[in-house]
Amino acid sequence: MNWTLEVVPVPVTDMDRAKEFYAEKCGFAVDLDDEMAPGIRMVQLTPPGSRCSLALLNGFPPMPGTKEMAPGTLQGLQFCVTDIEAARAEFVGRGVEVSAIRHVGEKGWEAGKGGTWNAFMTFEDPDGNGWTVQEAPSELSER
Repeated sequence: MNWTLEVVPVPVTDMDRAKEFYAEKCGFAVDLDDEMAPGIRMVQLTPPGSRCSLALLNGFPPMPGTKEMAPGTLQGLQFCVTDIEAARAEFVGRGVEVSAIRHVGEKGWEAGKGGTWNAFMTFEDPDGNGWTVQEAPSELSER
């Protein structure tokens, strides 16, 4: 049996603002924008080429046995791209505040790209949920 990560819940304070950020600024496709139950809206978006979507949550009751995440507490999840410079340029062109490209070197984080798998940048959504982008040497289907 395969286990696939297909949806990441992202806690937000304002669904419309978060939807606009991820769709318009990040360029993610809106897959779903629906009221799941009275007063409970779900917005699901997918990054280009990804098999994993983001589910924006606000007022969605936590599943029994789980804890609720506050907006801005999701940190460190990672997207992978095959050209980090192009990804950064696209985000900057769309108005996303994104860090410089960095790599892990002898003295910790250093400017620019390192070797294979060693180029990163970060960005945050309007609520402060933080994301990392890492350069991969090839598309996932080729690895």
